[in-house]
Parts: sequence; C-alpha cells; structure tokens
Amino acid sequence: MPPSVSVALCTYNGERYVEEQLRTILAQETPAMEVVVSDDGSTDDTVAIVKAIAASAPDATPIRLVHIERVGGVARNFDRAIAECRGDIVALSDQDDRWSPDRLTTIVAVLSGHTAPSLVFGDATLIDAGGDVLPGTLRGGLRLTRSERESLEGGRPFEALIRRNLVTGAVAAFTRDLYELSAPFPDLWVHDEWLAIMAAGLGRVIPTTEVLGAYRLHDSNQIGIPDGSVGSRLNRMLAPRADRYVRLRDRTAALAARLDERGAPERVLALARRKEAFEAVRASYPRRRLARVAPVLAQLARGNYRRLSSQGGLDVLRDLAQPA
Repeated sequence: MPPSVSVALCTYNGERYVEEQLRTILAQETPAMEVVVSDDGSTDDTVAIVKAIAASAPDATPIRLVHIERVGGVARNFDRAIAECRGDIVALSDQDDRWSPDRLTTIVAVLSGHTAPSLVFGDATLIDAGGDVLPGTLRGGLRLTRSERESLEGGRPFEALIRRNLVTGAVAAFTRDLYELSAPFPDLWVHDEWLAIMAAGLGRVIPTTEVLGAYRLHDSNQIGIPDGSVGSRLNRMLAPRADRYVRLRDRTAALAARLDERGAPERVLALARRKEAFEAVRASYPRRRLARVAPVLAQLARGNYRRLSSQGGLDVLRDLAQPA
C-alpha cells in the first residue's frame, strides 16, 4: 500500500492566489489524503475563500482549516500546520504557487520505502504576479557551486547545508518521522531550512531535478529567492555587521544541541560544533577593519571560510570590508 500524503498549506492575506493554488492541489493525479490549512490571522478574504473551496472539495481530498488565529510568522504557522497532518508523508505548500499535476506522484515514488527520516526537494519554474513565466528556475536562482552539487548528490548533504540553505519548502516534502525529530522549530530558523538540515544530519536529503510546480515571485513574498546580482552582493558586503554573526552563532548552537539530543553521528556533530565556533569567532571580530585582518586570515588558513561560510571567499572580503 503506498504511503499517504498530507499537504500542509499556510496562509496569510493570500486572497489573490490561494484559490488557484488549492485547485492545483485538488487536481493532483495522485490525490492527497488531506489538505491541512493554517491561517496566520488573515485580515482579507483568505479564510472565506478556503472555506468555500473546502465545502466543494472531493471526498478523496478533504480540506481541513485547523487554525485561523495569529501565531506570528511563517515558521510558527508551518510548525502548527504540520503538527495537524496525519499522513505518512507531508508536502509543504505556499499559498501563492501552482503545483504540477504529477507533484505528489513524484514525491511518493521518491520517498516510498525509505526507512530513515527523509526529505525530497525538486525544482520549479518561475512566474510573476500575473502568472506569466519568467526566465530561469527556482534552483537556478540559488547558484549552486560544484562542491554543493557534489555534496547533495553524493550523499553528504550536511556539508552543503551547514554553509547555507538550498532547500525551498515550496518544492519539498518529507516523511512524518522527520517532523517528530525536528519539532518544535527553533525561533532563529525558518521551517524549510530547519527540516532540511535536520534531515541531512539524522537521515536523508534527496534532490531531484523534477519540476514540481511554478514558484510565484511578487511584492508580498515572505522569503522569495536571493538576489545574486553584483549590486545586491556589494550592498550586503557594505551593510553594517550588526548582530548577524551573533545570530549565526546562536542558530548553530541550537542546531548542535538538537542534533546531540537526537543522537546524530559524531561527524555531523563535529561539523556543527565547528560551525558554531567559527561564527563565534566572526562575532568577536574587532570593530576596526585593519584589526580584523589577522583573525580573518587565520580562519581562512584553517579552511573555515571554504567549508562553513555561505559565500566562501566572498565572505572573506565581506568580513574585512563590512562596517561594524
């Protein structure tokens, strides 16, 4: 018997797109057992639209609106939505995208038979606010390096994801036991990056090149995709450091503690602790740029920028150039 699939759909003031997204979920060639909708206190007609569609949804895929009160943020909303899901597999859904008709068929085929906590993620085309196709793809916008691809495809996803998140929840699904190991989500982490790195540390992350839908880019995206233009990179490099590295240190400390609690392999724990120590050093760099040269070069010589920072060599320049 194939595994059952729950869809966790989170909404917030999504009246413009949520009906279209729900229609594509209900039209899956492999039906979900349920669509679990959690609304973060919308002030528009989102909830009314969901209720109207739920009233006419097929019996094979009921829509359950489980929360309508404000919880404050996408990660917390997804946490409570996933907690209500009853399927063997949970597929994440944003409110404003479109699913390919075979998305759940692909997910079930990939995850069926996996005994370890597992997460699969695919790719998506890009569309604008009006639904017109844009150049490129969701994964292409991440600009994966060769080493990141080799780590993901070679069964070493933790080495890639400890540097930066490469998994977008809009094209991700996972086995129920992964959520049980990952909950509750820490405050400093977004739901999809947390689930991905926990899967990398405790189970499996399975990338697929399959296009699972269309990812919509518009002015109200809560996360979106990073802007990799030269101008954007330069702006980030020259922005004040503020508490960025303190947050990175604290995020990694939360990760290492959870992995230790869940019995992660020692190689995974060692890399998480090394990342925590690296971000602690970065948080302690002197305010004066010239005084940073020696400690930055020391971290470069140890290979920490190459193995642990999101932009590798570019982060060396960033740490040297950024104002305090």
